[in-house]
Amino acid sequence: MAKLKIRDKKVKIAITKDKKKKDKADPEAVPELPVESSSPTRDEEHSDSRDVSQSSDSERSCESNEVEGNDLHHPAEESDSSEDEVAPRNTIGDVPLEWYKDEEHIGYDIAGRKIKKHARKDKIESFLAGVDDSKNWRKIYDEYNDEEVELTKKEIKLIKRLLKGSTPHAEVDPYAPYVDWFDWEDKGHPLSNAPEPKRRFIPSKWEHKKVVKYIRAIRKGWIKFEKPEEEPRHYLLWGDDFTSAENKRQGLKYIPAPKPKLAGHEESYNPSLEYIPTQEEINSYQLMYEEDRPKFIPKRYESLRNVPAYENALKEGFDRCLDLYLCPRTRKKRINIDPESLKPKLPSRKDLKPYPSKCYLEYLGHSGPVKSVSVEISGQWLASGSTDGTIRLWEVETGRCLKVWEVGQPVNHVAWNPLPQLPILAVSAGHDVLLLDTGLGDAEEQHRITELLHMEESASTDDRDLVSWAREEMYGGIRLKHSKAVANVEWHRKGDYFTTVMPKGDTKAVLLHQLSKKQTHNPFKKLRGLAVSAVFHPTRSIFFISTKNHIRIYDLLKSKLINKLETGLQEVSSVAVHPGGDNLIVGSKEGKMCWFDMDLSSRPYKILKTHPKDITNVAFHRSYPLFASSSEDCTAYVFHGMVYSDLNQNPLIVPLEILRGHASSKYGGVLDCKFHPRQPWLFTAGADSVIKLYCH
Repeated sequence: MAKLKIRDKKVKIAITKDKKKKDKADPEAVPELPVESSSPTRDEEHSDSRDVSQSSDSERSCESNEVEGNDLHHPAEESDSSEDEVAPRNTIGDVPLEWYKDEEHIGYDIAGRKIKKHARKDKIESFLAGVDDSKNWRKIYDEYNDEEVELTKKEIKLIKRLLKGSTPHAEVDPYAPYVDWFDWEDKGHPLSNAPEPKRRFIPSKWEHKKVVKYIRAIRKGWIKFEKPEEEPRHYLLWGDDFTSAENKRQGLKYIPAPKPKLAGHEESYNPSLEYIPTQEEINSYQLMYEEDRPKFIPKRYESLRNVPAYENALKEGFDRCLDLYLCPRTRKKRINIDPESLKPKLPSRKDLKPYPSKCYLEYLGHSGPVKSVSVEISGQWLASGSTDGTIRLWEVETGRCLKVWEVGQPVNHVAWNPLPQLPILAVSAGHDVLLLDTGLGDAEEQHRITELLHMEESASTDDRDLVSWAREEMYGGIRLKHSKAVANVEWHRKGDYFTTVMPKGDTKAVLLHQLSKKQTHNPFKKLRGLAVSAVFHPTRSIFFISTKNHIRIYDLLKSKLINKLETGLQEVSSVAVHPGGDNLIVGSKEGKMCWFDMDLSSRPYKILKTHPKDITNVAFHRSYPLFASSSEDCTAYVFHGMVYSDLNQNPLIVPLEILRGHASSKYGGVLDCKFHPRQPWLFTAGADSVIKLYCH
């Protein structure tokens, strides 16, 4: 909006009178140009306005000059010169007004004088003053210049049009008729007579699917938008370049280049006599080490012209440039931490007793490496299987061998039935699995075992492609003939079901057998990977199958996969489930042992790098917070593993003891380890054909 600087009083009177006549004739008309008198000196402006209001005689004499005033008015409206614009009275620039809230002034004018703040009315006074003023609704307060501004009708109309979403000026036509600047013959026909393609008026299904995919990704948090960085509202006005560069720098803190030492009196061409060394001192400098010898010896010259050039100037200048360009000038934050404080605070081993620590008894009798041992549920009997083709039954407390079974082929695994009233032993030897009656128990238990293991002479087959059930003639048990070598046998907690693992069995690698019905099932035909071992959950109908790299967890009731644990190991060798059922330990052939918290994650909670060689077996204790691992390095490690009922507290794992005593052989070291079901004792089976019992 252009503003005129009017100096002549007559012209001002004529413009004012002409404006009054127009307002009377058309009260709704908007003045074409609001004329405001502005000048650098506000006192002159106020004096001019007072002269206009008081001189009524001069107003009558100047009525003849109305035409002249109108002629001056219209050229000013059409002027587009920047000289007509009035600069703001306050010249503080972009400085926030909050900085002046405690001052008496609000800024400075163009002449550098302070602009005093006007006395502000309270809300009651401003309300009473606005009641009598009919134009109060047009007034707004300009905080920048500390004054009230009255909007004109034209400005109010512009604001209303902007609020409605229209163009600011009413004469602008947003829907002007299209002007075709190009004309050609036959312009009534399109460029092509081909019909419109269907994709132009049917929504694209591909785009709809893509939009739905993006919406789902945004809702689930897969796609995250970068929030714009908020620029600081205030900045340090008097800050230097160093501090601003330091604040903007990301990473290590910037350190300025070291400044050389300023020259003192010694470097003067005519220093005082007290700075000049004597000849004796100069000779003593030659006897000193080079790093202790002073680099500069002061000398005295009569004038500055007699001072020779410094012989090391180029060398020192070059070294200085190397220091500036090549040496890193970043401050590295070093934390002074005691290494002992980084060690986890573990309880003392004395507080974690009892645990097996000393060899108490040895079981001698096998002539080959003992590959597997198993303890009866009451803890009174021990069974062992060896590569010499024998299975031995031991009395735990005395070490006396009660019975020996000759099976004629290497024994891979032995397992007791978990029910105390069914002392049946499952043995895997070659391609066969034997269910043997140990002869323990009273007459009633023996009668029940005889009925359970009774089969007709002719072999009954549930499925010829799976397993054939046959009667064992020599020892009066049952023989299950498999197609491949059986590596592992495990019982269900109820004592009726047991599982066998054939690593080379392909689709028949893991089988489930029911003793009471003499049936075999194969629910895991689509097992991916080479099966290593399989165990039952101690309390629920859940089944664990370990392959070389993963642990798959199945629900037997629903017959579906419910979880898959990623071990991150090269090859899994053994698996053991905690009696609580929520934790799992996995041993590998690279000497690592993984602890899984299945409620926490499908990845290991802890990875223990214990043995330098392959881990052969891992085992949990039934009642004590203990677990152990055996390895081919002829050692067995015992750990304290406490699992808390509070889900917010992580399991406590503490290494307790390294059990040694087995001799090394070409068949390996310690091949198996098992805990006593009731006492904190550990049985280890070695390749040296010895079974050891470690007690507390």
